[in-house]
Amino acid sequence: MFRFFLLIFIFIISLHALSDSAMLRQADSFMHEGGKSNQFRAYNNYKNLYLRAIMSEDKNLRVHALQGIVKSGRKLHIDVSQYVEELSKIKSNFSYSRTKSRKTTRKKQSHIKIKSSHKLRSVRWLDSKLVLRFDKKLNTKRINYFTLHNSKKHQYKYIFDIPASMLLQSQTLRKDGVKRIKLAQYNSNTLRLVIENTKELNVSFKKESNQLIINIQTIAKTASSSKNVYQTKAPFRVDRNKTIVIDAGHGGKDPGAIGYRRYREKVVVFQIANELKRILNSRGYKVYMSRAHDKFVKLRKRTEFANHKHADIFVSIHANSVSRKKAKKACGIECYFLSPSRSARATRVAAKENSADMSDMKAYEQNNFLGLLNRHKIIASNKLAIDLQGGILGSLNRSYKNVKDGGVREGPFWVLVGAQMPAVLVEVGFISNPTEAKRLVNRRYQKTLAIGLADGIERYFANN
Repeated sequence: MFRFFLLIFIFIISLHALSDSAMLRQADSFMHEGGKSNQFRAYNNYKNLYLRAIMSEDKNLRVHALQGIVKSGRKLHIDVSQYVEELSKIKSNFSYSRTKSRKTTRKKQSHIKIKSSHKLRSVRWLDSKLVLRFDKKLNTKRINYFTLHNSKKHQYKYIFDIPASMLLQSQTLRKDGVKRIKLAQYNSNTLRLVIENTKELNVSFKKESNQLIINIQTIAKTASSSKNVYQTKAPFRVDRNKTIVIDAGHGGKDPGAIGYRRYREKVVVFQIANELKRILNSRGYKVYMSRAHDKFVKLRKRTEFANHKHADIFVSIHANSVSRKKAKKACGIECYFLSPSRSARATRVAAKENSADMSDMKAYEQNNFLGLLNRHKIIASNKLAIDLQGGILGSLNRSYKNVKDGGVREGPFWVLVGAQMPAVLVEVGFISNPTEAKRLVNRRYQKTLAIGLADGIERYFANN
Protein backbone atom coordinates (compact mmCIF):
# COMPACT_ATOMS: atom_id res chain seq x y z
CA MET A 1 0.00 0.00 0.00
CA PHE A 2 2.83 2.39 0.89
CA ARG A 3 4.52 1.80 -2.45
CA PHE A 4 1.26 2.44 -4.30
CA PHE A 5 0.68 5.83 -2.67
CA LEU A 6 4.33 6.80 -3.04
CA LEU A 7 4.19 6.02 -6.76
CA ILE A 8 1.01 8.08 -7.18
CA PHE A 9 2.54 10.98 -5.24
CA ILE A 10 5.68 11.14 -7.35
CA PHE A 11 3.78 10.52 -10.57
CA ILE A 12 1.35 13.41 -9.98
CA ILE A 13 4.21 15.79 -9.22
CA SER A 14 5.97 14.83 -12.43
CA LEU A 15 2.91 15.21 -14.71
CA HIS A 16 3.56 18.91 -15.24
CA ALA A 17 7.14 18.24 -16.32
CA LEU A 18 8.49 16.81 -19.55
CA SER A 19 6.76 14.17 -21.68
CA ASP A 20 8.14 10.62 -21.57
CA SER A 21 10.05 10.99 -24.82
CA ALA A 22 11.47 14.38 -23.85
CA MET A 23 12.56 13.06 -20.47
CA LEU A 24 14.19 10.04 -22.14
CA ARG A 25 16.11 12.34 -24.43
CA GLN A 26 17.18 14.51 -21.52
CA ALA A 27 18.21 11.53 -19.37
CA ASP A 28 20.23 9.99 -22.21
CA SER A 29 21.89 13.36 -22.82
CA PHE A 30 22.89 13.67 -19.15
CA MET A 31 24.21 10.11 -19.23
CA HIS A 32 26.47 10.72 -22.23
CA GLU A 33 27.65 14.10 -20.94
CA GLY A 34 29.44 12.49 -17.98
CA GLY A 35 30.29 14.04 -14.61
CA LYS A 36 28.71 13.12 -11.28
CA SER A 37 26.14 15.90 -11.27
CA ASN A 38 24.88 14.91 -14.73
CA GLN A 39 24.88 11.23 -13.78
CA PHE A 40 22.61 11.98 -10.82
CA ARG A 41 20.26 13.99 -13.04
CA ALA A 42 20.12 11.06 -15.43
CA TYR A 43 19.51 8.64 -12.55
CA ASN A 44 16.69 10.80 -11.18
CA ASN A 45 15.06 11.12 -14.62
CA TYR A 46 15.26 7.38 -15.24
CA LYS A 47 13.62 6.69 -11.85
CA ASN A 48 10.79 9.11 -12.67
CA LEU A 49 10.34 7.36 -16.03
CA TYR A 50 10.31 4.00 -14.25
CA LEU A 51 7.47 5.19 -12.00
CA ARG A 52 5.55 6.55 -14.98
CA ALA A 53 5.99 3.26 -16.81
CA ILE A 54 4.56 1.31 -13.87
CA MET A 55 1.55 3.62 -13.61
CA SER A 56 0.87 3.52 -17.37
CA GLU A 57 1.84 -0.17 -17.73
CA ASP A 58 4.25 0.79 -20.51
CA LYS A 59 6.63 -2.18 -20.77
CA ASN A 60 8.88 -0.53 -23.37
CA LEU A 61 9.43 2.55 -21.25
CA ARG A 62 9.94 0.42 -18.15
CA VAL A 63 12.84 -1.52 -19.69
CA HIS A 64 14.51 1.61 -21.02
CA ALA A 65 14.18 3.27 -17.60
CA LEU A 66 15.53 0.21 -15.77
CA GLN A 67 18.56 0.07 -18.06
CA GLY A 68 19.24 3.73 -17.36
CA ILE A 69 18.81 3.31 -13.60
CA VAL A 70 21.29 0.44 -13.53
CA LYS A 71 23.91 2.17 -15.68
CA SER A 72 23.77 5.58 -13.96
CA GLY A 73 23.31 4.05 -10.49
CA ARG A 74 26.47 1.97 -10.80
CA LYS A 75 28.47 5.07 -11.76
CA LEU A 76 27.14 6.80 -8.64
CA HIS A 77 27.92 3.80 -6.37
CA ILE A 78 24.21 3.29 -5.64
CA ASP A 79 22.93 -0.18 -4.80
CA VAL A 80 20.77 -1.06 -7.86
CA SER A 81 20.64 -4.82 -7.31
CA GLN A 82 16.82 -4.87 -7.07
CA TYR A 83 16.55 -3.09 -10.43
CA VAL A 84 19.04 -5.49 -12.04
CA GLU A 85 16.97 -8.42 -10.81
CA GLU A 86 13.73 -6.88 -12.12
CA LEU A 87 15.33 -6.12 -15.49
CA SER A 88 16.63 -9.66 -15.89
CA LYS A 89 13.12 -11.07 -15.32
CA ILE A 90 11.46 -9.08 -18.09
CA LYS A 91 14.33 -8.56 -20.55
CA SER A 92 14.32 -12.07 -22.02
CA ASN A 93 10.81 -11.63 -23.46
CA PHE A 94 11.38 -8.12 -24.72
CA SER A 95 13.63 -8.19 -27.82
CA TYR A 96 10.98 -7.28 -30.41
CA SER A 97 8.99 -4.69 -28.48
CA ARG A 98 12.16 -2.89 -27.32
CA THR A 99 13.27 -2.28 -30.93
CA LYS A 100 9.84 -1.00 -31.79
CA SER A 101 9.88 1.34 -28.79
CA ARG A 102 13.13 3.02 -29.81
CA LYS A 103 11.78 3.80 -33.28
CA THR A 104 8.61 5.24 -31.77
CA THR A 105 10.65 7.29 -29.32
CA ARG A 106 12.80 8.80 -32.09
CA LYS A 107 9.67 9.67 -34.05
CA LYS A 108 8.11 11.42 -31.08
CA GLN A 109 11.32 13.25 -30.23
CA SER A 110 11.63 14.72 -33.72
CA HIS A 111 8.39 16.67 -33.19
CA ILE A 112 9.28 18.02 -29.75
CA LYS A 113 10.43 21.63 -29.53
CA ILE A 114 11.18 23.17 -26.17
CA LYS A 115 11.27 26.94 -26.13
CA SER A 116 13.57 28.74 -23.71
CA SER A 117 12.04 31.38 -21.47
CA HIS A 118 15.03 33.75 -21.89
CA LYS A 119 17.34 34.80 -24.71
CA LEU A 120 20.93 35.92 -24.29
CA ARG A 121 21.41 39.37 -25.85
CA SER A 122 25.06 40.20 -25.11
CA VAL A 123 28.27 39.12 -23.34
CA ARG A 124 30.87 41.58 -22.06
CA TRP A 125 33.68 41.96 -19.55
CA LEU A 126 33.52 44.55 -16.76
CA ASP A 127 36.91 44.38 -15.01
CA SER A 128 37.10 40.83 -13.62
CA LYS A 129 33.36 40.34 -14.00
CA LEU A 130 31.63 38.56 -16.88
CA VAL A 131 28.26 40.16 -17.61
CA LEU A 132 25.54 38.20 -19.45
CA ARG A 133 22.55 40.32 -20.50
CA PHE A 134 19.21 38.66 -21.28
CA ASP A 135 15.99 39.89 -22.85
CA LYS A 136 14.10 39.82 -19.54
CA LYS A 137 14.56 39.45 -15.80
CA LEU A 138 16.24 36.30 -14.48
CA ASN A 139 15.19 34.03 -11.66
CA THR A 140 18.37 32.89 -9.87
CA LYS A 141 16.53 29.91 -8.37
CA ARG A 142 16.40 28.41 -11.86
CA ILE A 143 20.15 28.80 -12.42
CA ASN A 144 22.00 25.58 -11.62
CA TYR A 145 25.58 26.25 -10.50
CA PHE A 146 27.96 23.43 -9.58
CA THR A 147 31.67 22.66 -9.53
CA LEU A 148 33.76 19.66 -10.59
CA HIS A 149 37.32 18.87 -9.50
CA ASN A 150 39.56 16.22 -11.04
CA SER A 151 42.67 16.04 -8.83
CA LYS A 152 44.51 13.65 -11.17
CA LYS A 153 44.19 15.99 -14.15
CA HIS A 154 44.55 19.14 -12.00
CA GLN A 155 41.29 20.36 -13.45
CA TYR A 156 38.70 22.68 -11.88
CA LYS A 157 35.41 23.34 -13.64
CA TYR A 158 32.79 25.91 -12.61
CA ILE A 159 29.56 25.29 -14.48
CA PHE A 160 26.42 27.42 -14.89
CA ASP A 161 23.28 25.96 -16.47
CA ILE A 162 20.90 28.80 -17.34
CA PRO A 163 17.36 28.35 -18.74
CA ALA A 164 17.98 30.41 -21.87
CA SER A 165 18.98 30.28 -25.53
CA MET A 166 21.68 32.11 -27.49
CA LEU A 167 21.15 34.40 -30.42
CA LEU A 168 24.92 34.30 -30.82
CA GLN A 169 27.19 31.44 -31.88
CA SER A 170 28.93 29.32 -29.26
CA GLN A 171 32.06 31.12 -28.19
CA THR A 172 35.24 30.77 -26.18
CA LEU A 173 36.06 33.78 -24.00
CA ARG A 174 39.48 34.86 -22.79
CA LYS A 175 40.70 36.05 -19.40
CA ASP A 176 44.21 36.26 -17.98
CA GLY A 177 44.90 33.51 -15.45
CA VAL A 178 42.00 31.33 -16.64
CA LYS A 179 42.59 28.40 -18.99
CA ARG A 180 39.27 28.40 -20.83
CA ILE A 181 35.77 29.90 -20.66
CA LYS A 182 33.23 28.31 -22.99
CA LEU A 183 29.69 29.53 -23.57
CA ALA A 184 27.40 27.29 -25.62
CA GLN A 185 23.87 25.98 -26.06
CA TYR A 186 23.87 22.78 -24.00
CA ASN A 187 20.40 21.71 -25.18
CA SER A 188 17.37 23.41 -26.66
CA ASN A 189 16.40 25.15 -23.42
CA THR A 190 19.68 25.35 -21.47
CA LEU A 191 22.62 27.69 -21.92
CA ARG A 192 25.83 26.36 -20.37
CA LEU A 193 28.84 28.39 -19.23
CA VAL A 194 31.96 26.39 -18.30
CA ILE A 195 34.91 28.08 -16.58
CA GLU A 196 37.89 25.72 -16.60
CA ASN A 197 41.28 26.12 -14.96
CA THR A 198 44.25 24.10 -13.67
CA LYS A 199 44.10 25.94 -10.31
CA GLU A 200 41.21 26.77 -8.03
CA LEU A 201 39.34 30.02 -8.67
CA ASN A 202 37.08 32.25 -6.63
CA VAL A 203 33.81 32.25 -8.57
CA SER A 204 30.67 34.02 -7.39
CA PHE A 205 27.62 35.45 -9.11
CA LYS A 206 24.67 37.75 -8.59
CA LYS A 207 21.59 38.87 -10.53
CA GLU A 208 20.80 42.46 -11.41
CA SER A 209 17.49 42.72 -13.23
CA ASN A 210 18.07 41.07 -16.64
CA GLN A 211 21.85 40.63 -16.09
CA LEU A 212 23.84 37.77 -14.62
CA ILE A 213 27.15 39.07 -13.25
CA ILE A 214 29.85 36.45 -12.64
CA ASN A 215 32.95 37.43 -10.70
CA ILE A 216 36.05 35.34 -11.54
CA GLN A 217 39.22 35.80 -9.51
CA THR A 218 42.42 33.78 -9.18
CA ILE A 219 43.57 32.65 -5.73
CA ALA A 220 47.08 33.62 -4.64
CA LYS A 221 49.16 30.74 -3.21
CA THR A 222 50.46 30.86 0.34
CA ALA A 223 53.15 28.76 1.95
CA SER A 224 50.71 27.22 4.39
CA SER A 225 48.05 26.28 1.83
CA SER A 226 50.35 24.83 -0.84
CA LYS A 227 51.40 21.84 1.27
CA ASN A 228 47.96 20.38 1.86
CA VAL A 229 45.02 22.27 0.44
CA TYR A 230 42.46 19.89 1.95
CA GLN A 231 43.60 20.56 5.51
CA THR A 232 43.46 24.32 5.30
CA LYS A 233 40.46 25.18 3.14
CA ALA A 234 37.44 23.76 1.37
CA PRO A 235 37.51 22.78 -2.31
CA PHE A 236 34.13 24.38 -3.10
CA ARG A 237 32.93 27.96 -2.75
CA VAL A 238 29.40 27.82 -1.35
CA ASP A 239 27.06 29.71 0.95
CA ARG A 240 28.20 28.61 4.40
CA ASN A 241 25.33 30.16 6.31
CA LYS A 242 24.12 26.64 7.08
CA THR A 243 23.39 24.65 10.24
CA ILE A 244 24.55 21.05 10.53
CA VAL A 245 23.77 18.51 13.23
CA ILE A 246 26.29 15.69 13.64
CA ASP A 247 25.09 12.60 15.45
CA ALA A 248 27.74 10.35 16.99
CA GLY A 249 26.06 6.93 17.20
CA HIS A 250 25.33 5.12 20.46
CA GLY A 251 26.88 6.41 23.72
CA GLY A 252 26.65 5.87 27.48
CA LYS A 253 25.12 2.52 28.38
CA ASP A 254 24.95 1.64 24.65
CA PRO A 255 28.52 0.94 23.44
CA GLY A 256 27.42 0.03 19.91
CA ALA A 257 29.50 -2.64 18.21
CA ILE A 258 32.43 -4.20 20.07
CA GLY A 259 35.02 -4.97 17.44
CA TYR A 260 38.60 -6.04 16.91
CA ARG A 261 40.71 -5.78 20.10
CA ARG A 262 37.56 -4.71 21.96
CA TYR A 263 37.42 -1.35 20.19
CA ARG A 264 34.07 0.29 20.94
CA GLU A 265 31.95 1.90 18.24
CA LYS A 266 30.66 4.68 20.50
CA VAL A 267 34.23 5.91 21.16
CA VAL A 268 35.46 5.79 17.56
CA VAL A 269 32.46 7.54 16.02
CA PHE A 270 32.49 10.23 18.71
CA GLN A 271 36.13 11.03 17.87
CA ILE A 272 35.33 11.24 14.13
CA ALA A 273 32.26 13.39 14.82
CA ASN A 274 34.30 15.83 16.91
CA GLU A 275 36.94 16.08 14.17
CA LEU A 276 34.22 16.74 11.58
CA LYS A 277 32.72 19.44 13.80
CA ARG A 278 36.09 21.17 14.11
CA ILE A 279 36.66 21.15 10.34
CA LEU A 280 33.16 22.42 9.52
CA ASN A 281 33.44 25.18 12.15
CA SER A 282 36.74 26.29 10.58
CA ARG A 283 34.94 26.55 7.22
CA GLY A 284 32.27 28.84 8.63
CA TYR A 285 29.37 26.46 9.34
CA LYS A 286 27.25 26.39 12.48
CA VAL A 287 27.55 22.86 13.91
CA TYR A 288 25.79 21.09 16.78
CA MET A 289 26.43 17.63 18.24
CA SER A 290 23.49 15.44 19.25
CA ARG A 291 25.64 14.29 22.19
CA ALA A 292 28.59 16.30 23.49
CA HIS A 293 30.05 13.49 25.63
CA ASP A 294 29.65 9.79 26.44
CA LYS A 295 25.92 9.91 27.08
CA PHE A 296 23.02 7.69 26.02
CA VAL A 297 20.52 9.57 23.86
CA LYS A 298 17.36 7.91 22.56
CA LEU A 299 17.23 7.67 18.77
CA ARG A 300 14.09 9.76 18.36
CA LYS A 301 15.58 12.51 20.54
CA ARG A 302 18.46 12.95 18.10
CA THR A 303 16.34 14.09 15.16
CA GLU A 304 14.13 16.08 17.53
CA PHE A 305 17.27 17.96 18.53
CA ALA A 306 18.13 18.58 14.85
CA ASN A 307 14.61 19.85 14.15
CA HIS A 308 14.80 22.17 17.17
CA LYS A 309 18.07 23.62 15.85
CA HIS A 310 16.51 24.10 12.37
CA ALA A 311 19.37 22.12 10.86
CA ASP A 312 19.89 22.09 7.09
CA ILE A 313 21.25 18.52 7.18
CA PHE A 314 21.61 15.68 9.72
CA VAL A 315 24.57 13.28 9.55
CA SER A 316 24.64 10.22 11.83
CA ILE A 317 28.04 8.50 12.13
CA HIS A 318 28.35 4.76 12.89
CA ALA A 319 30.74 1.85 12.46
CA ASN A 320 29.66 -1.51 11.05
CA SER A 321 30.46 -5.00 12.37
CA VAL A 322 29.92 -8.70 11.69
CA SER A 323 30.65 -11.96 13.48
CA ARG A 324 34.25 -13.17 14.00
CA LYS A 325 33.92 -15.77 11.25
CA LYS A 326 33.22 -13.08 8.65
CA ALA A 327 35.36 -10.32 10.20
CA LYS A 328 38.33 -10.52 7.82
CA LYS A 329 36.20 -10.43 4.68
CA ALA A 330 33.56 -7.84 5.59
CA CYS A 331 34.82 -4.30 5.00
CA GLY A 332 33.92 -1.05 3.30
CA ILE A 333 32.33 2.37 3.72
CA GLU A 334 28.59 2.77 3.16
CA CYS A 335 26.09 5.64 3.24
CA TYR A 336 22.41 5.04 3.93
CA PHE A 337 19.32 7.20 3.52
CA LEU A 338 15.93 6.47 5.06
CA SER A 339 13.65 4.09 3.20
CA PRO A 340 11.88 0.81 3.92
CA SER A 341 14.47 -1.94 3.50
CA ARG A 342 15.04 -3.32 -0.01
CA SER A 343 17.83 -5.75 0.74
CA ALA A 344 18.87 -8.30 3.33
CA ARG A 345 22.11 -6.39 3.90
CA ALA A 346 20.31 -3.12 4.68
CA THR A 347 17.92 -4.94 7.01
CA ARG A 348 20.80 -6.54 8.90
CA VAL A 349 22.71 -3.27 9.33
CA ALA A 350 19.57 -1.36 10.34
CA ALA A 351 18.57 -4.03 12.87
CA LYS A 352 21.91 -3.60 14.62
CA GLU A 353 21.73 0.20 14.70
CA ASN A 354 18.03 0.24 15.70
CA SER A 355 18.35 -2.29 18.52
CA ALA A 356 18.81 0.25 21.31
CA ASP A 357 15.32 1.75 20.92
CA MET A 358 13.23 -0.61 18.78
CA SER A 359 13.56 -3.97 20.50
CA ASP A 360 9.87 -3.92 21.46
CA MET A 361 8.59 -3.19 17.96
CA LYS A 362 8.13 -6.04 15.52
CA ALA A 363 10.02 -5.89 12.22
CA TYR A 364 6.80 -5.63 10.19
CA GLU A 365 5.54 -2.70 12.29
CA GLN A 366 8.95 -0.99 12.07
CA ASN A 367 8.98 -1.13 8.30
CA ASN A 368 5.41 0.15 7.99
CA PHE A 369 6.06 3.01 10.39
CA LEU A 370 9.28 4.00 8.65
CA GLY A 371 7.52 3.92 5.31
CA LEU A 372 5.02 6.58 6.37
CA LEU A 373 7.66 9.18 7.21
CA ASN A 374 10.05 11.50 5.37
CA ARG A 375 8.89 10.65 1.84
CA HIS A 376 9.53 14.21 0.62
CA LYS A 377 13.13 14.08 1.89
CA ILE A 378 14.13 10.81 0.20
CA ILE A 379 15.53 12.40 -2.98
CA ALA A 380 17.45 15.11 -1.09
CA SER A 381 18.84 12.53 1.35
CA ASN A 382 19.84 10.30 -1.57
CA LYS A 383 21.82 13.20 -3.08
CA LEU A 384 23.47 13.94 0.27
CA ALA A 385 24.45 10.28 0.69
CA ILE A 386 26.05 10.22 -2.77
CA ASP A 387 28.09 13.35 -2.06
CA LEU A 388 29.21 12.08 1.35
CA GLN A 389 30.24 8.72 -0.11
CA GLY A 390 32.20 10.42 -2.87
CA GLY A 391 33.84 12.85 -0.46
CA ILE A 392 35.01 10.12 1.93
CA LEU A 393 36.40 7.90 -0.84
CA GLY A 394 38.10 10.83 -2.56
CA SER A 395 39.85 11.89 0.64
CA LEU A 396 40.90 8.43 1.85
CA ASN A 397 42.10 7.15 -1.53
CA ARG A 398 44.76 9.87 -1.66
CA SER A 399 46.56 8.44 1.39
CA TYR A 400 45.37 4.87 1.91
CA LYS A 401 45.25 1.73 -0.22
CA ASN A 402 42.41 -0.77 -0.60
CA VAL A 403 39.63 1.50 0.65
CA LYS A 404 36.48 -0.38 -0.29
CA ASP A 405 33.42 1.42 -1.65
CA GLY A 406 30.37 -0.21 -0.06
CA GLY A 407 28.00 2.04 -2.00
CA VAL A 408 24.97 4.21 -1.27
CA ARG A 409 21.99 2.24 0.00
CA GLU A 410 18.45 2.57 1.26
CA GLY A 411 17.76 1.41 4.81
CA PRO A 412 15.11 1.55 7.56
CA PHE A 413 17.13 3.43 10.19
CA TRP A 414 15.15 4.63 13.18
CA VAL A 415 17.67 7.40 13.97
CA LEU A 416 16.73 9.14 10.68
CA VAL A 417 12.97 9.02 11.28
CA GLY A 418 11.34 12.38 11.96
CA ALA A 419 14.16 14.52 10.54
CA GLN A 420 12.70 17.57 8.79
CA MET A 421 15.87 17.93 6.70
CA PRO A 422 17.98 15.66 4.46
CA ALA A 423 19.37 12.96 6.76
CA VAL A 424 22.02 10.31 6.18
CA LEU A 425 23.60 7.53 8.22
CA VAL A 426 27.28 6.88 7.45
CA GLU A 427 28.92 3.53 8.23
CA VAL A 428 32.58 4.63 8.30
CA GLY A 429 33.92 1.06 8.14
CA PHE A 430 33.82 -2.31 9.88
CA ILE A 431 35.18 -2.11 13.41
CA SER A 432 35.20 -5.91 13.37
CA ASN A 433 37.67 -6.02 10.46
CA PRO A 434 41.31 -6.03 11.71
CA THR A 435 42.61 -3.66 9.02
CA GLU A 436 39.73 -1.19 9.14
CA ALA A 437 39.55 -1.26 12.95
CA LYS A 438 43.22 -0.28 13.26
CA ARG A 439 42.61 2.58 10.86
CA LEU A 440 39.42 3.74 12.58
CA VAL A 441 41.18 4.25 15.92
CA ASN A 442 44.08 6.11 14.26
CA ARG A 443 43.79 9.90 14.65
CA ARG A 444 45.33 10.64 11.25
CA TYR A 445 42.87 8.32 9.52
CA GLN A 446 39.98 9.86 11.48
CA LYS A 447 41.02 13.33 10.35
CA THR A 448 41.34 12.26 6.70
CA LEU A 449 37.91 10.63 6.86
CA ALA A 450 36.39 13.73 8.49
CA ILE A 451 37.88 15.94 5.75
CA GLY A 452 36.15 13.69 3.20
CA LEU A 453 32.84 14.06 5.02
CA ALA A 454 33.26 17.84 5.14
CA ASP A 455 34.11 17.94 1.41
CA GLY A 456 31.00 15.87 0.66
CA ILE A 457 28.85 18.26 2.69
CA GLU A 458 30.32 21.23 0.82
CA ARG A 459 29.68 19.51 -2.50
CA TYR A 460 26.06 18.83 -1.52
CA PHE A 461 25.41 22.48 -0.64
CA ALA A 462 27.19 23.66 -3.82
CA ASN A 463 25.03 21.45 -6.04
CA ASN A 464 21.73 21.98 -4.24
